[in-house]
This record gives sequence, C-alpha cells and structure tokens, in this order.
Amino acid sequence: MLKLPADIIHQNVQAALAEDIGSGDITAELIGADTRATGRVITREAGVLCGRPWADAVFKAVDPDIQLAWQHEDGATVAANDTLFTFSGPARGLLTAERSALNFLQLLSGTASACRRYADQVRGTGVRLLDTRKTIPGLRMAQKYAVSCGGCHNHRIGLFDAFLIKENHINACGGIDKAVQSARQIAPGKPVEVEVESMDELAQALAAGADRIMLDNFSLEKMREAVTLAKGKAELEASGNITDATLRPVAETGVDFISIGALTKDCKAMDLSMRLD
Repeated sequence: MLKLPADIIHQNVQAALAEDIGSGDITAELIGADTRATGRVITREAGVLCGRPWADAVFKAVDPDIQLAWQHEDGATVAANDTLFTFSGPARGLLTAERSALNFLQLLSGTASACRRYADQVRGTGVRLLDTRKTIPGLRMAQKYAVSCGGCHNHRIGLFDAFLIKENHINACGGIDKAVQSARQIAPGKPVEVEVESMDELAQALAAGADRIMLDNFSLEKMREAVTLAKGKAELEASGNITDATLRPVAETGVDFISIGALTKDCKAMDLSMRLD
C-alpha cells in the first residue's frame, strides 16, 4: 500500500472538520456534556475497506477520549452488514465526528472497491493497472492510497515527479526528440513518458529514448504490433476508452500498464451506517 505522511492525513481531516463544524455543532449541544455512548459502524454493501487512518484522525481530533475498535484492516474484503468498527466515548464528540469520518470511509472504500473489481478482471495477465490525476481536489493522496488498497497501482503523483509529454507539449517543443532531450536536461533521473497516437510517433519515441510510451487509443492489433516493436526498449502503457468490455483484451496484448481514469473519478461511495447502542 502507498505510504502516506501523517501531515497529509492531518491536513485532510482539519479541512473536513472546519468545513463541517464551522463555529460549532449546535445540534450536538442538545446532548448532555457528560453523556457517553457506544455503537458501531456497519457497511450496507460488500466491498473493500479503506480509510482507517482518516477515520481514526477525525475522531481523535474531535475528542481524544473516543475509542475505536476496528474489526478489519484497510484492503480487507467486507460483506454487507459487516461491522467495520465499534466505538465508545462522549456522545457529543461521536455525533460531531460521524459525518466527516464516514465521508472519508465511504469515498475511499468506494475507490478501493472499484479498483479491486478492475484488478480482478486482469488477474493472471501480468499487466498493472494505473490511476491518473483525475482525482478529487485536495484528496489526491487519499485516493491514490485507496487505489493501492484495491490492488491497482499509482501513476505519477502530480506534475513534479515524472514527465508525461503529450501532444501539446510535443508541438510546443518542436517534436518528440526535442521534448525528450529537454526533459533529460531539466530533471535528470526523472522518468520520461511520451504519449503517442500512431506507429510513426511510437518509433520516434523509441528512438528518442523514452522510458515509457503511452499508446493513446491504439487498436488491439496496433497494440500487439507496438509490443513487438518496443520489446526491451521501453515500457508500454495503454490508455483511452478502456471499458469493462475492452480491459481484458487490452491486457492480453502484452502491454506493461493500462491507465484508467475511472479508478478515481467514477467510483461510487460505499453505503455505510453509524448506529448508537
């Protein structure tokens, strides 16, 4: 799983609580300050659990006296009506923290569940499924963590850790070779990937020494041809219009990676419920 710095989780949680609580939870003030409660959070549907660090941090930030007892680890498959965790502590704090904690859990579990479904479809092919930068603003690292919990893999984190040279970059630089050589000079050691739309551009990217080449909307026949041409020279990544129907056939062409924006942008939140005893 992707390792996350604690400050990322802290920033996410503080932003969520500030957004939700604002000047104070006026409804929670209806409850006596000394009232304590116990209960549990369940999932109404099957899927992959993800988001424990965020839920833990939410409850701790609201009231350190709250105690959680988790029944499953992140990345675990859970069934409908399974208890994810039980809790005890001041009732006010539990109810104030509820929505922010569940928002993280439902989004990240939904993301991990979608990724597991995709990963299962290509099992045995050797291909690695990659996420993209199509993430919820402010929650990129959280969603990329969820991708790894679901059995898929992370592409670059942002614009700073790897080059992805696309059509507009190529045109502005004056060609594929010039773009690749400039990348080597600007940030030596950073991975250089080039997006290509034809076999001619593929040959240019190989000649330029790209580390990885993204095949944009190639047919299955052209992908297989590209795999033969690029063997031992560069990694190949398939991208564009990947669906449930085409995923397995694309994986079987022999490409190294398939990038899918839907891993993070089209996920459905897991249906969760928090219940007091």
